[in-house]
Amino acid sequence: MFDPQKYGSDQNVVFEIGVHRDLLRHIDDLGVKRVLILTTPQQSSLGLDLAAQLGTRTAGVFCRAAMHTPVSVTEEAVAHLNEVGADAVLSAGGGSTIGLGKALALRTGVTQIALPTTYAGSECTPILGQTENGVKTTMRDEKLRPAMVLYDPELVATLPIPMTVTSALNAMAHSVEGLYARDRTPEATELALFSLRAFQASLPRVLETPTDLEARLETQKGAWACGTVLGQVGMALHHKLCHTLGGTLDLPHAETHAIVLPHAIAYNSASVPETLAPVAEIFGSTDPALALWEFARDMGAPLALKDLGIGPEDLDRVADLAVQNPYWNPREITRPGIRDLLERAWEGQAPAA
Repeated sequence: MFDPQKYGSDQNVVFEIGVHRDLLRHIDDLGVKRVLILTTPQQSSLGLDLAAQLGTRTAGVFCRAAMHTPVSVTEEAVAHLNEVGADAVLSAGGGSTIGLGKALALRTGVTQIALPTTYAGSECTPILGQTENGVKTTMRDEKLRPAMVLYDPELVATLPIPMTVTSALNAMAHSVEGLYARDRTPEATELALFSLRAFQASLPRVLETPTDLEARLETQKGAWACGTVLGQVGMALHHKLCHTLGGTLDLPHAETHAIVLPHAIAYNSASVPETLAPVAEIFGSTDPALALWEFARDMGAPLALKDLGIGPEDLDRVADLAVQNPYWNPREITRPGIRDLLERAWEGQAPAA
């Protein structure tokens, strides 16, 4: 029996096929009375279905969640929440919607319930990134972590395969970097390895049969574990590069993570070979970076930054930004080393130390 509490989770976490059609019994456990349902515009129909199910317990539906959690949208949602008198939010969606739920909890203290529809993992972390006047800032506060997370494989069964793969690789990046985190713990390491094994075993099954609910449920367990690792330990080079690329060039989040991960691990692997050795073993290789790159390739993930619309002239600027504001990493960050890493990722070449 899979037990999230074994890994130090203070959330009420449920993995169950069809749980999104049986919400009331779980919401009753939290003692909340009026629930404001949050979605993006694209998932508004899901929000309306959930509202119909909750009946008189529904305080309203707010369908304007957006990427990077714009403060202007949050302020609009706060006004709506106060107007309808909600004491809880149900965030049905991916990182954008769950981020809005966190922003509302931060400002109003409402109880958060997360119903994830991707593998992003934001529902497991006490981390919030918000955007105002074109600037994104990130904060950490324990009250940002949702009180309850309900994982239903029915909600990811229709996730397109390309999005499934990049979202999964985005999640896996949290666990891989968690293995060599400066503040890593035995519990976080065990959880990280659990998550990588879960994705290695279940993602190929999902690609073969996307509607296989048991396989989808296993990927959701992997996603929960990856997100929990991110919430427990710090990240390093990979995440710094992805945030720099995404923030500077407005790149798609999951695809950027999928492409950069093997190259960031190649950069660091010589400095932490024993720490990363289990990654190679899980994916059937002797080289952890190459193992991740081959797994991504075999899953049909994008491999080249140039395919995201980046020109070669962008690489120098990103390299310059990535070495500013020194941050911890197991290997010293050098401008030539980062520039070479970016070049290989831009071309879509196999990673090299």
